[in-house]
Amino acid sequence: MRRLLLLTGAIVFLDTVFFAALTPLLPHYVDELGFSKAGAGVLQAAYPAGTLVGSLPSGFVAARFGVKPTAVAGLLMVCATSVAFGWAGEAWQLDAARFAQGLASSFSWTGALAWLVAAAPAERRGQLIGTVFGVAIGGALFGPVLGGIASKTGTGPAFSAVAAIMFAQAVWALLSPSARPAEPQPFSALFDALHSPRVLAGLGFVTLPALMFGTLSVLGPLRLSHLGFGSLAIGGTFLVSAGFEATLSPAIGRFSDRRGRRLPIIAGVTASAVVLAVLPWPNESWLFAALVVCAGIAFGSLWTPAMSLMTDAAEACGLEYGWAFSLLNLAWAPGQVLGSSAGGAIAKATTDAVVYLTLAGLCAASLVALRRR
Repeated sequence: MRRLLLLTGAIVFLDTVFFAALTPLLPHYVDELGFSKAGAGVLQAAYPAGTLVGSLPSGFVAARFGVKPTAVAGLLMVCATSVAFGWAGEAWQLDAARFAQGLASSFSWTGALAWLVAAAPAERRGQLIGTVFGVAIGGALFGPVLGGIASKTGTGPAFSAVAAIMFAQAVWALLSPSARPAEPQPFSALFDALHSPRVLAGLGFVTLPALMFGTLSVLGPLRLSHLGFGSLAIGGTFLVSAGFEATLSPAIGRFSDRRGRRLPIIAGVTASAVVLAVLPWPNESWLFAALVVCAGIAFGSLWTPAMSLMTDAAEACGLEYGWAFSLLNLAWAPGQVLGSSAGGAIAKATTDAVVYLTLAGLCAASLVALRRR
């Protein structure tokens, strides 16, 4: 179990590094290629859009051929697409490479997490998911650092160097033992699982933080840049936020194993609503940066209990874990796409406050729905 945990953590770590590296690069692309807020939102949304397209195919491959081929295929595709993104010089090339990165990521995440959860004891599921997610957030810690370095040294060499490490991970995964499914589970099992209220609740509480993070990843860096922060300072702000989030994630997982998934979800949604209501107003760079850190902690506290709830519900329905994690990708991606693209576009047409306060209202509605259940 320890070796599998290390392998899974290594896979999601570098995958998240590539995802988060764009954050401090957004102002750079705005200056160099003339991206507007809406254009920056489209670039940020391209990755989760690719994940959305790859979600169900990744579940199909995992259910039919096994988790190891799914993870290895994803790793190799992420290597190639990340190199392409690093050397892209036109807006359409960046969008296309970012989309392909997201599609590849759906395979690596589905394969790696299904591989781990299938081997994990049920009573430790939240802790293991929290640990892996903490490692993934560690990737989000280093992603902005990589983006900040790439803005100074060049994106091509920086992204190519990290892609080489991911290739080594693909070899490691290929040499690791895993079981193949005895009988491939059909698509009908996936649709049957969607009749479960617990499955739908798990999906909803994966979509919500994705929506909030998608918005923050576009509006946050641009606002920090407007208030005087450079690429490295923006990267540092998100680094601190991800550091707290990564530290808390395993503890939240253990708590959810002992006390259930509902209580940490309520706490996370409440904290998110409060931070979102305050985010539009500061005009001091340091104060806004502190709120970005708090927002990351609040939003991120939802991932582990929501994913654990989803895997619990999938097991109760008899759903293969490959399909379960493809559903999680399917839930995460639309939230991230809508937050990045619509958040940027609406903020351009109105103000950032409209977007943040709308999300706060969505959190309040989620709390009402939870109390009614």
